[in-house]
Amino acid sequence: MRTQKLGATGPVTSALGLGCMGMSALYGEADRGESVATVHAALDAGVTLLDTGDFYAMGHNELLIGEALRTAPAALREQALLSVKFGALRDPDGGWAGYDGRPAAVKNFAAYSLQRLGVDHIDVYRIARVDPDVPVEETVGAIAELVEKGYVRHVGLSEVGADTLRRAAAVTPVADLQIEYSLVSRGIEDEILPTAAALGVGVTAYGVLSRGLISGHFTPDRQLAADDFRGMSPRFQGENLRRNLDLVDALRAVAEAKGVSVAQTAIAWVLAQGPRFGADIVPLVGARRRDRLAEALGALDVTLDDADLAAIEKAVPAGSAAGARYPESQLAHLDSER
Repeated sequence: MRTQKLGATGPVTSALGLGCMGMSALYGEADRGESVATVHAALDAGVTLLDTGDFYAMGHNELLIGEALRTAPAALREQALLSVKFGALRDPDGGWAGYDGRPAAVKNFAAYSLQRLGVDHIDVYRIARVDPDVPVEETVGAIAELVEKGYVRHVGLSEVGADTLRRAAAVTPVADLQIEYSLVSRGIEDEILPTAAALGVGVTAYGVLSRGLISGHFTPDRQLAADDFRGMSPRFQGENLRRNLDLVDALRAVAEAKGVSVAQTAIAWVLAQGPRFGADIVPLVGARRRDRLAEALGALDVTLDDADLAAIEKAVPAGSAAGARYPESQLAHLDSER
């Protein structure tokens, strides 16, 4: 994580971040004690970036991270960098009602997040999806005001296209863009990654294992919980799933030849793209258990040479995934898809 925690003696960095959403929502039931232990294990291993959203299970995820930080050793707690997404509107039934990027709403969301997390500042604050009814300049301007008051350290964005990123960066320095990026989600390579690199904006890549699809652990007969997002994800449906798991089998052959896991190969591939694009890319791993975290951290020891990268490209060519990364109704909210 390239983001600097202001007021420290220097930058607090790690090569991977921990995405905590799955500990609370959208991927079936999770064990709270194991989730807290996984956060502690990540911090102990030198992972400094913890990513959440105030709408993940309506604040549950922030409360969980707050608990993990309170119960962590002081030295580990101090090294944590918190990335928070805001703006998604929910209802009591768990439904979604759009996004709110008005300046007053930005400050309101931040006030509640600070309380739930039990901290006096958020390191990177970003709207989860751009509000189509509010100019992005107004939204990031409000975050910049929070930076001036010390409640936020850095302005971030999530799932925006190159034009929106340039507009935001013209108003205030943008430290980081969070966006989906993996072997099977490579649309950002054409314009968004080069733009981020040119503007000096870091990239936090989420979905590096495509929600477990290319982890090497997902099987075609797996039964998903009723509230599991993947149950409505096009890539996990019918023939799409079969075709995508064929890609995973091809990737498995490459991984086994190197003596590493499929997940480690996929994460290492994302890490290898930073030098290729001249960008600062930090993969977010969505581990909910300590064993999955340990596997993901093993990717840091995987070196991919040109022959390895060519073999991976042959196994999973760009554009080979079957199905969109989100249902059509959700793609409409992604500025990055326009």
